[in-house]
Parts: sequence; structure tokens; C-alpha cells
Amino acid sequence: MTKKIGFIGVGNMGSAIIGGLASRNDIELHGVDPHKANLKKMAASGLKSHDKASAMVGLSDYVVVAVKPQYAEDVIKEIVQELDEDICLISICAGIPRATFRDWTEGRCPIVRVMPNTPALVGESVSAICLEDSKLTDEMKEFVPEIFRSIGQAHVLPEKQFDAFTGVIGSGPAYVFYFMEALIESGVALGLTRPQVTEMVKGLFLGSSKLATESENSVTQLREMVTSPGGTTIRALMHFDRQAVKGDIIDAVFESYLRSIELGK
Repeated sequence: MTKKIGFIGVGNMGSAIIGGLASRNDIELHGVDPHKANLKKMAASGLKSHDKASAMVGLSDYVVVAVKPQYAEDVIKEIVQELDEDICLISICAGIPRATFRDWTEGRCPIVRVMPNTPALVGESVSAICLEDSKLTDEMKEFVPEIFRSIGQAHVLPEKQFDAFTGVIGSGPAYVFYFMEALIESGVALGLTRPQVTEMVKGLFLGSSKLATESENSVTQLREMVTSPGGTTIRALMHFDRQAVKGDIIDAVFESYLRSIELGK
């Protein structure tokens, strides 16, 4: 049976999910967006565009709310009368808890909260999915993770762990890019050209990630493989330890976690 998925917002994240699902012939994709260029761009992926969100919702089995958090309440006000228990509302709006959506929707429909991270844009997201709504059917609980596996990993978590997920994974790409920047600047300081070292650092992270993914060894064991006694790597790592870099990273993750809690209130 064909499932109809409506997207309210087909910007970066919405279009990434649509692209991940485009090859499936058991899904019908619908979308609405104030920027018509976004809809036109996704037409090649089989997206059927609509002028009004309320009209699209009435045709959908699943509705993905993929707008900036500050616009979410207005969007729900527009569609609330069209919602019922047969329509699964999926929010990817950062920082808005499920209880808020339940209030906005007057409890009319089952709600799933999802937090993908930005590598969704290249099909390599790590997403957290909350399936705690009692209105969700078994079919919905099975299908929603399928949607997000189309753009990477999908992990079912209780909503109480979403702030921890935000601190580690949601904000995580920024930590990685920050460290990449530091390595690039180091290379430039040591005489490598910026384009040259940028390409090298990108390759370093791609190769290291692939090794960590495909190896049977833990990341600690992989780090030890590079760390020869008395060599260059142990010298650098000892400096990190003297500067408590690992502790600083952990503290930074906790700062992100605490800020996520604040925003959720």
C-alpha cells in the first residue's frame, strides 16, 4: 500500500529526506513551501507541490514539519483542523518538545519527535526518534524509522535522552568542523598551502571515520595503533592530556546539553 508523506517545508533538511525517499515506489511525496523555487527543485524527485498546507495534510498519512522552530506554531494553527488519529505528525523542529506539539494540535493526532543532524544533507545523518506517543500504531512505529534510515542512522530514544543526544550528536558536526579548522590552520602555519592542507584534512577525517566504521577494533585501540612508543603521536597526545583537552571536550558537550534543556523550557 502506497504511503503518502507530506512535507511542510522543503528546505535543506526537508529536501534531504525527500531525496532519500525518492527512489521508493511505495511512497507518494507531497510538499508545501513558501519558496516556490524549493518545490520546483524537488519536482525531479517526484514531489507533488501544493499551495496550502491544510489541503496537503488532508491527503497525507504522515506529515513532516520541517520548518524553523519559530514558525512551527503558526504552521500547526493552519493545519490543526485537518489532523486526526490517522495522520502521524513528525516534527524535526529543533528544541520543541513533543508536549508542546500535543498542546498545539489539541491532542488530535499521534506525534513523533525526530532530531536529525546536518550530515543528512549528504545522506549520512544520525537521527534520534521518539516513539512514545500512545496514539502511534505499530505500523507508524515501524515506518517512521524507515523514513530516517533513508538519510543515515536512525536511533529510537526516549525523549528524556534528546538533550543528551543534542549535546553529543546534534551539535557534534560543529565540534568536528572546529577540530578540522584547527588542523588546517596548523598545516598553514607549518608551510602547507591552504587548499592543499584542506584537502588533506578532509581526507584524514573521511579515512579515519571509514576505518572506525569498518574495523573490529574500538576507537581506543585504533588510536593506540597510531601511537608508537617514544614517537611523534604520543608527544602530541601527552600535550592534549596536560592541557586537559579531553576534559574540555566533555565539558563543552555538557554545555550544549544544558543549553538544550534551557531551550526546551
